[in-house]
Amino acid sequence: MTDHVIPPPPRPELTVAGQTATFPLRRVFCVGRNYAAHALEMGKDPEREPPFFFCKPADAVVPAQGTLPYPPLTGDLHHEVELVLAIGQGGADIPAAEAMSHVWGATVGLDLTRRDLQAEAKNLGRPWDWGKSFDAAAPCAPLRPLAELPALDSGRIWLQVNGELRQEGNLDELIWKLDEVIALCSQSVRLQPGDLIFTGTPAGVGAINAGDRVDAGIDGIAELSVTIA
Repeated sequence: MTDHVIPPPPRPELTVAGQTATFPLRRVFCVGRNYAAHALEMGKDPEREPPFFFCKPADAVVPAQGTLPYPPLTGDLHHEVELVLAIGQGGADIPAAEAMSHVWGATVGLDLTRRDLQAEAKNLGRPWDWGKSFDAAAPCAPLRPLAELPALDSGRIWLQVNGELRQEGNLDELIWKLDEVIALCSQSVRLQPGDLIFTGTPAGVGAINAGDRVDAGIDGIAELSVTIA
């Protein structure tokens, strides 16, 4: 048995719908600007350029239920609803044709963003981790095993704030499809069981404030509902 100089931190995990067993988390990868309409609203070219990835800490993943804290150091917290893939079988240089066989399950999640901190970092030519990586920055609904889900090549993805529809799109609008995202990510890092991949958000991202209720979902896959403290 290994001794530790401090108590080991709890391992991040995500609940699984209808099960007491949980899905242990390792890393969280996020794909930027993977819907053409969202790329346009962010002032970028929506052409099919190679996707870019950024990361969030695994312990930023929290259950998307109840109340979430409004994070510090920001006055411009934005919502981004996304399909989230959970990797169950690792690998490097995974062929796109085999990529979905590495997926254990999927759910809906929020890529919460401190947009003002991100914009300031971009303007200064600095990394914008602080805009994306903070406590409770990646709330997710419970995972569902891939075998229980419909095909993930289409399906309405949406988000409401206080009952007002803010984001709406379809998974078939992804610039880089799910198998391509997995394959490209695995070219840079060896994917491992426990990794999550946030696959991009449709147009309509915007600010949320203390007291707002956020409802979001992907039809046939999962839904979430949280209130911002």
